Amino acid sequence: MQHDLAERCRAITGTRWFSVAVLALILANALVLGVETYTGFAARRHDELKLVEHCFLAAFTLEILLRAGAHADRPRDFLRDPWNLFDLAVVLCAFLPVIRENATVLRLLRLARVLRAARFLPQLRIVLVAVARSLPGTVSFLLVGALLLYVYAMVGWLFFAAEDPEHYGSLGRAVLTLFLLMTLDGLGDAVRAGLEISRWSIAYYASYVLLGSFVLVNVLIGVVLTSLEEARDMERDLEAPEASAPPSSQEVLHARVTAARRALADLERSLAELTPPPPSPPSPPAPERDPARPSR
Repeated sequence: MQHDLAERCRAITGTRWFSVAVLALILANALVLGVETYTGFAARRHDELKLVEHCFLAAFTLEILLRAGAHADRPRDFLRDPWNLFDLAVVLCAFLPVIRENATVLRLLRLARVLRAARFLPQLRIVLVAVARSLPGTVSFLLVGALLLYVYAMVGWLFFAAEDPEHYGSLGRAVLTLFLLMTLDGLGDAVRAGLEISRWSIAYYASYVLLGSFVLVNVLIGVVLTSLEEARDMERDLEAPEASAPPSSQEVLHARVTAARRALADLERSLAELTPPPPSPPSPPAPERDPARPSR
């Protein structure tokens, strides 16, 4: 029974029109969320928008039930897929009483449905997986960046606090100033102000820009690009088993029968080569010639 249910659900979820319909629902849900930001229209159409939201929730619930039913014969495979867990969490949380009573959390939850579009867009899915895989490297980058900001902020506070308290009057102001300079925004004004204080400030700003804006940013780009390549390889590995579908039981049985017939034919050929040929019958002796009888 579970196998029949899984086959019927897979026959629905495996079709292209099912993916297109779910993607259209996700985009329509995003459109409705955008419409609700117009308070005047949302106030006039509150009941209609509420009905539309209930329809969306029913449609997404039906979708997740069909996906779970497609794994009725192997439920562990359904739970191993992180996208299935994300979809299940988004749908189930909408039925929790605590979340349904909180309008802000409920809107954030409805906004999370938009992220489900990545499931049906391979390129977007690759980018999201790459961003997730780059998080460990990004954390290391943030630690190095924070250390660099702290050191340069302390040096800036020591040298520029008295003459430029607006930007370097405290550690927090110095960190904020250097963080904005990391984007090279206002670098010219900062250098001119620093030259009025000391000519050695050019070395301070040049070294900071070199390390903060060029070296660290390039390291971050390298981490993201490496994660992007790994995500593409993972996507390729996931698509490879789907591209080569496993043979059916009938095809496997036919292949085994064919192999058995070939083995029997080879065995008969080998036996025929090993069996010696039967002996040929002896030829009759030639009649003896009488020497007294003259020859004609």
